[in-house]
Amino acid sequence: MKKIEKILVANRGEIAVRIIHAAKELGIETVAVYSEIDRVALHVLKADEVYLLKNNGKEPYLDIDQILRIAHIAQADAIHPGYGFLSENATFARKVTDQGFVFIGPDHESMHLMGDKLRAKEIAIDAGVPVIPGFDIKNGSGTDIHGKAKDIGFPILLKARAGGGGKGMRVVHSPEQLDEQLHYAIREAREAFGDGSIFVEKLIQKPRHIEIQILADQHGNAIHLFERECSIQRRHQKVIEEAPSTILDEVLRQEMGNAALRLVKACKYSNAGTLEFIMDENKKFYFLEMNTRLQVEHPVSEFITGVDIVKQQIFIAEGKPLAINQSDLKITGHAIELRIYAEDPQNSFLPDVGILIKYRTPKGIGIRVDDGFEQGMEIPIEYDPLLAKLIVYGNNRSEAIARMKRAIDEYEVDGVANTLEFGAWVMNDEDFCAGNFDTGFIANKLEKFTSQITDVTESLIAGIVSYKFAKQFKPEKKQNKHKLHSNWRNRMK
Repeated sequence: MKKIEKILVANRGEIAVRIIHAAKELGIETVAVYSEIDRVALHVLKADEVYLLKNNGKEPYLDIDQILRIAHIAQADAIHPGYGFLSENATFARKVTDQGFVFIGPDHESMHLMGDKLRAKEIAIDAGVPVIPGFDIKNGSGTDIHGKAKDIGFPILLKARAGGGGKGMRVVHSPEQLDEQLHYAIREAREAFGDGSIFVEKLIQKPRHIEIQILADQHGNAIHLFERECSIQRRHQKVIEEAPSTILDEVLRQEMGNAALRLVKACKYSNAGTLEFIMDENKKFYFLEMNTRLQVEHPVSEFITGVDIVKQQIFIAEGKPLAINQSDLKITGHAIELRIYAEDPQNSFLPDVGILIKYRTPKGIGIRVDDGFEQGMEIPIEYDPLLAKLIVYGNNRSEAIARMKRAIDEYEVDGVANTLEFGAWVMNDEDFCAGNFDTGFIANKLEKFTSQITDVTESLIAGIVSYKFAKQFKPEKKQNKHKLHSNWRNRMK
């Protein structure tokens, strides 16, 4: 075992801040790296040491050699990659350990193995874990591809073999669309991952996206922290997550958890990871892929289990055996996370940029905000538009939803468009509250959300105009200073 005394965080934003907080609570020094754009970023202000990543013609946070040079200069013991950027780069993980550092994540062999989605599916099949019917595309399009697609049946889903996040993913509803959509998928995958390899899967209609959080040490021990419901998505990326799921009973929960652990042991995995599954209308689940890193939505699992996943990552990286058994774990309460993006939900969730003129976070029991910004900071166009993660916890789902509504109402963000309004609308949606939704929730309801927001906005404008017109003919009276609408509505410009 190697005691870690200094960690370099090879990331930025809220996840870098999250890792720094965990390290400091363990008495571990922290080193932040930052691009020119992030000179006054929050993770830079919170770390014990900071080093500028020079722009050498590539994205600074992807510059492996420069990050490793800084790790040597700072005399760091370990490197934590967070999520995104280099977090699932097997070459980076190998170089980190080859140069004598501890990589806070899985070893590069497991990462490479599970990063190849088709190889991961083969391992899942061998481990007795169900997978979606599909096939690999090795040499462009052709009649063989059309024949195989016809065999599994349309609609089908084209997916990039080398990465995730919705890049290179295309839905094909008919044979006539296949060649065109395949061309776009290959091009997008090549641009995003440097690899245009594509595979095809049967598209599951009205699916739920369920994932299992796992922790595995270097001694063959593994546990799961139950499931997360991640079906509220836009462009195949999650917006709202919760734990536990509303559709799993104890039998199905145990079955999915055991399937995840079989797969973890089959690939000799260690550290934190997530097994993603898709579930059809008959509650039959299929393995999708494994995320060999910390997930954005890990806080909801922390709330319902009381386990600090980032600290566990550090303990595992030090070589310590898990101090938690599966029998020690139980689900307590309910947690929901809203990803607050600098995006405009009324304009197809397009990113927005600007200065945070006002930024105040909610407080109170059961409320947690993981963010990487403060009031007065600028939201840059160069990086992911995630402002913060608002996570709430309640004794049950109804209390968690009520707490989320209150937290959204108290959250103040001026200067950029954001997803707070959308989050409030979802929390009031009858289908969401009843647990009756799937991954098509946003696509199916976005027009309704947009029209309702437009109607309310027009009513407010009309009211303001009427009020100002009436003031010209009436003496001014002393007004009671109380709010007539929720904060996010009052803040509409």
